[in-house]
Amino acid sequence: MGGRLGGPARFRLLEVLAAAPASLTVSEIAEAVGVDQPRASRLVQQSVQLGLVQREADPDDARRTRVALTETGRAMAGGMRGHRHDTVRTALAALTPEEQTEFIRLLGKFAAAWPRD
Repeated sequence: MGGRLGGPARFRLLEVLAAAPASLTVSEIAEAVGVDQPRASRLVQQSVQLGLVQREADPDDARRTRVALTETGRAMAGGMRGHRHDTVRTALAALTPEEQTEFIRLLGKFAAAWPRD
């Protein structure tokens, strides 16, 4: 899947759009994905060419476009989430219940300490 998608940034693009309550601007995508605006524009353009996203007119500002998943993009994003959940479930199954509890505790501590800037 990764080769066709083009890497982690495109994966994040699909994740961000799948989680969004409405279509997003390229600027909103750049911020959510963690890339600069030119990179976000390229990701969107490549994703349009792959049929994963579509551009829509912004009803509030004719100068802007918004980006939304196509049905193909939505299916791919859902498949990636399902695959990721299955992979995590398989990895956790290798741990004892005590190790799972400790892992969850440490992961929570790690997430809490993650820089938010």
